[in-house]
Amino acid sequence: MTKVNVISGFLGAGKTTLIQKLLKDVFKNEKVVLVENEFGEIGIDGGFLKDAGIIVNEVNGGCICCTLQGDFQTALAKVRDTYHPDHILIEPSGVGKLSDILGIVKSVDGLELDSYSTVVDAKRCKTYHKNFKEFFDDQIATASCVILSRTQMVDEAKIQEDLDIIRELNPDARIITTPWDELTGAAIFEAMTGSSDGFPAGIEAIEPDDDDDEDDHEHEHEHHHDHDHEEHEHHHHHDDDAEAKANEGLSEGNRIHLGADEDEHEHHHHHHHDGLDADDVFDSIGIETINKYSREEIENALKQLPDNIVRAKGIVPSKDGGWLFFDYVPGDTDIREGSAAYTGLITVIGEHVDVEQMKNLFGVH
Repeated sequence: MTKVNVISGFLGAGKTTLIQKLLKDVFKNEKVVLVENEFGEIGIDGGFLKDAGIIVNEVNGGCICCTLQGDFQTALAKVRDTYHPDHILIEPSGVGKLSDILGIVKSVDGLELDSYSTVVDAKRCKTYHKNFKEFFDDQIATASCVILSRTQMVDEAKIQEDLDIIRELNPDARIITTPWDELTGAAIFEAMTGSSDGFPAGIEAIEPDDDDDEDDHEHEHEHHHDHDHEEHEHHHHHDDDAEAKANEGLSEGNRIHLGADEDEHEHHHHHHHDGLDADDVFDSIGIETINKYSREEIENALKQLPDNIVRAKGIVPSKDGGWLFFDYVPGDTDIREGSAAYTGLITVIGEHVDVEQMKNLFGVH
């Protein structure tokens, strides 16, 4: 049996950083396959994990527990049959529901659930709990272990506030509050696996054809924003015409992708307990570009991102030579050198994202 470790967490919580620590400290002598998913068509993190000698099976184009449900099951079976790994690490999209992800894992024979954890950004727990309950709360409520990230950046009162939220959603979860730099990967992994004993109660296998007879409809979703106290209705719908319009006037080598493919969405749409999937709430803008950037230009673009953007990341060629990787969540930006990608890649995720604004901010013409 191949052991499966699911590491979920909202957009930008630090899942990839944790996985890199586990790969270095825990799995260096084992056969491991990482199956990761990006919300949006452009996968960026895979290149860095490939540098570590890890097989990456990226499943891009939408949320693995809805739009790409069938693809995700196929990917797991393929990994099992092709590589026969000791462990499969699953890094779901930040807007994937952990309960649905576990249902998909349960539907694939030959897999043993070893742990199912959620990474929570200590700085943003309260904000995301208020603004994105459908996804954020499910990840916490389902996990056997909640791993707080960035606890070294907040005071004890903030951590206690986070603990109150987590305990309200999940009274039984094991919670890691110690800063990661003070813990070995082995200590974190022991807490993850020690809190897990097979699938949690109520998780049923999700089969590929469970919802073929569901009527497809356009969701209406009232979504409360803590920062502006307004209610919004979401009618999220992308088509080829919209993507063609977004690409109008772009020079050769630059291209825009808008969220999940509409035909894919209609074919693979999966129900959720709350009636929502990620495609109803979030826009994902993927940019392929041959532009070269300075560190200052990336910093300035990220500083100007509006409040509705919850995640941005990319890898782009640098004007100084080499490549720059950037990682953004509201209030925090990380820019560092990275390995080359096949072209410059930028992903922006948020609500009601203005494509023209993103093109202008990143100078894609």
